[in-house]
Order: sequence, then C-alpha cells, then structure tokens
Amino acid sequence: MTAITPPDFLVEHGLVGVAPRRIPDVPATVAALVDHAADTYGDAPALADRRRRLSFIELREAVDRAADVLAATGVRPLDRVAMSLPNTTDAVIGFLATMRLGAIWVGVNTHLAQPEQRFLLDDSGATTVIASPAAVSGLARDGIAGVAVDVDAVAPWWLAGSPERHMAEQLDPDGPAAIAYTSGTTGRPKGAVHSQHNMLLPASALTRQEPLPLVQGTILPLTILNMQVLSTVQSLLCGGVLVPIDRMDAVGVAGWVSEFGVQRMYVTPPTVYDLLTRPEIDPADIATLSHLGVGGAKCPEGLRERYRERFGRDFVFGYGLTEAPTSVTGAAPAGGPSPLGSSGVEREHVAVTIRDADGAVLGADQEGEICVGVTSEGWFAGCYSTMLGYWNHPDRTSEALRHGVLHTGDVGRIDGEGILWVLDRRSDLILRGGANVYPAEVERVVETLPEVAEVAVVPREHERLGEEVIGVILPAAGTPVAGLDAQALAEACGAQLARYKVPAEWYAVEQFPRNAMGKVVKPVLRRWLADGTWPDGLAPPVRIGQPVADPIQSA
Repeated sequence: MTAITPPDFLVEHGLVGVAPRRIPDVPATVAALVDHAADTYGDAPALADRRRRLSFIELREAVDRAADVLAATGVRPLDRVAMSLPNTTDAVIGFLATMRLGAIWVGVNTHLAQPEQRFLLDDSGATTVIASPAAVSGLARDGIAGVAVDVDAVAPWWLAGSPERHMAEQLDPDGPAAIAYTSGTTGRPKGAVHSQHNMLLPASALTRQEPLPLVQGTILPLTILNMQVLSTVQSLLCGGVLVPIDRMDAVGVAGWVSEFGVQRMYVTPPTVYDLLTRPEIDPADIATLSHLGVGGAKCPEGLRERYRERFGRDFVFGYGLTEAPTSVTGAAPAGGPSPLGSSGVEREHVAVTIRDADGAVLGADQEGEICVGVTSEGWFAGCYSTMLGYWNHPDRTSEALRHGVLHTGDVGRIDGEGILWVLDRRSDLILRGGANVYPAEVERVVETLPEVAEVAVVPREHERLGEEVIGVILPAAGTPVAGLDAQALAEACGAQLARYKVPAEWYAVEQFPRNAMGKVVKPVLRRWLADGTWPDGLAPPVRIGQPVADPIQSA
C-alpha cells in the first residue's frame, strides 16, 4: 500500500500536489530502482572510486545499511536529511539511503561558507546532517543529529547499520523527496522541491535516448540534485558504472578518465576549455570519453570547434535548470547536430514553449519566457510534473507554476526547426563556470561593511568560466577610493560566502547610473565592462587595488 503525503504537509510548506502518469517500464521511485537494479544487473559493477568498488547487489546492501544508520538517528518519512560530502561513493549511498526511507534529501555544497550551510539547514528544518567529522561538529547542534563520514576510513560508515530491506513500495512517488536550493534574487537561497518521480523522469528520458551501460564519471558536486539525477539515477537505470570524481582540475579529471575508462560525463564549459588548453593532457588519456554533455554556463564561441579539432568528436550542449529538474533541451534536431550557439531541441519527456507575459504560447522565432510543461505525445505523454514548489514560499510557487507550466524566468526563442535559443538568463544571474551566483547574495554581505554605501555585482565575460563576478562600489560618505582595500573586501565576502562567489575585481564609482525609480541600471555596468562605454556626465569606475587571484581552479 503506497503512503500518500498528507495534504496539510504540502500546504504547510507552500507546495502543490501532483498526479502524473507513471513512467512506462520504470520503477515508481528511486528507492525501488535500487532493488530493480540489483535484481537486473546483480554482480555487475555499479559504483567505484579510488577507495572502494561495489556491485549492484553490494550497493543495495550498503544503501539499506546506511538507511538503518539514518533511521537510528530518528529519521522518518518527510524528515529533512542534509548531506554535505565530496564526490565519493559515500555521497551516492547517503542520497539513496535518504530516498529509501522516504525522507527529504537536502544537498549542501561543501564549498559554501558555514553561515550559508547553516541557513540551508535552518530553512529546510533538517533533523540530520551527513558530513565530514569536522563539518558535523560545526553544523550539528540542538535538534540536528550528525552522521560523521570519514571518506578515507577503511571501514565505511554504513557498516554500523543492519542490512534489512526497506520497503520501497510503500513510498509516495509524488511526495516531497528532495530540496534543491537555488540562490534567490532577494539574497537568500530558495529550495525547489522535487518528488522521486520527478528525479526518475529526466534520467529515464536520457537513458531511453542512450541505453548503453556506460562508465559515467561525475565531477560536478553530488550535493547538486541535478547531478544525482544525471549520474546516480541514470546509472542505476542503464546498468552502468558510476565513478564519483573528487577532482575538478582538468589534469586530475583526465587521470580519473584514463584510470577508470570513463565514457560519459556532464561538465561545464570551463572543464572543456581546460581540456583544450592544458598541454600536459594527452588526448589518449581521455580517448574513452565518447559521451560529453555540456551545460550550466554560457558556452564561449569557438569552444565546440576547438574540441572537435583536438579530440575528433563533438559534445552536446543543452539547457536545463534546478526547477525542471535538470535537462530539458539538448537533443539534436532530425537533420543533424544543433547549430552553434543553440541549446538543441526539447527532450522527449517535456514540452518546451515560449510564452508572453499573459501566458500565451508564441510562435516560431518570437521572443518570450522559456516555459516547461507536460508533453501530450510519445512514450512519456502525461509523465512530466513540475516541481512541487519552493519550500515555504507559496507566493513564489504560485508565480513560478502559473498556467500549469514551469516559468523559468529565462528569455529565449524556438526557431522553425524546434531548436531553442537562450537569449538571456534570469535578469541578474551570473553563471560562473556552471555555478549560480546571484548578485543579491554578494551585495547583502558587502553592504554590511562601514566603508560601503552601496554595491552592484555584475558579470563580465570570461574566456574560460563563461562569466566572472565583478563588484562595483559606491563608497560611504567620507571614504575615499584609496581607503577601499580589494583584499579586505574579498576576505569579508569569503567569510560569509562560497569562494566562487567572491568578485574577481572591484571598482569604485562616484555615482551609479540610475533609472527613474532610483535603481542602479546594471546593463550600463555590464556594457562598460564589455566595451568601456559609459554615460556622459558620470565619472567612470576606478579599479580598487589589484585583481583578486582566482581562489579555485573551477566553480
């Protein structure tokens, strides 16, 4: 008997109920998929890193043991379990164990500053956190239990649990199962809530398109729900081997690809750029990498051609978002590969439309908001459901899900061939190497400094990262530009924010360009960074100190 999520739980947290058609020939939940994969693929290799390797049968036992460990801390269905681990087998098992219990998984990026991590735990109402011993000591407190995971330990953490089977068929496929936090325009992240069904659908569509049991490497953090979908769920469906990679630098990644024979990866443009520009990378080291999906950031011009020239094959560039979840376009049109600069055609499981402000669907080549909804045709007809909403934000849920579709906030057009062209990302969003940086998050921190009256954070194009973060400051009265210290500004940001959100350069202005409502006109700042154009009558920005060294090799 399947448990149904209590309606009052949905109402309490600002969510909506959904009832999509079940996916043909696929288990109803991710939890049940663990059993299905073990029964189907048996002793075939399922999960491997440099610490341990597990077959599908061994993976099921590890997941059940881990679920028992979590249950011993008091985790029950619909409780929130936060996980902050690097890319190892532990991160996969922790996620699947949470699904097995019918709890709600919350990914917490290990790169976030502790105040950011605390906010996610507090906002989600997490009762348990799975993290390194050091992180657990800093995050677990009254009301939050800690499961300390030493990823280098010989004996894995889940061995403390019982291998008794958990009854996956009793779980609600359409109830809340994960909260994927995406940075908010108000300076605080908001959590997109997805069901286990939502996670299965895009992975099923990608597996149907490419059913081979490939060796899949994962370099983007498995604390990102999209990566659990594209890596963990997809590998369980196709019977491939999942290889969590704990390196993000291109040379390190190439070593993993060579060692494990990785065939498929989903990456951001900076990784591709590094594979092309690092002379110490021998193309033979990544000869097995036949299936490369690229997304999450602006793709610099010429990158595809350079990749094809060096490695003799192409990669697929697509469009997706946390709220979808993950990929919604990227498939090649019937006539061949997608044109450069485009994001391909819609995936089989969704219907992508362009709509005007009133929700009306626009025709070919008309510009409007990109929206995602259910398809009425094909194998996945009726299977798509939108996210359940934003956790504890009913007004934002209603706004995002109006007219029965997901409104992305992104501007685009679909041409006569059905190819999506993304024209502009959400108004202020900076996509730094595939990592979302909302200026309001950074501005909120910088404006607490006594020497700062106002700050505007904007993107600048970057050859490798796609975009980098730039801070423009209006000094407080009585503070000269010489009194501003770029390093001190960076350190103040770094104490509260993930390092990839810290501006790479800082500028000061005597006066911001403003509109009639007094708001800073950020397009003017972006244009100045691009070509030096600045309004007459206003003194142009002055750089503060020296550029801040890039703190990490990739976002």
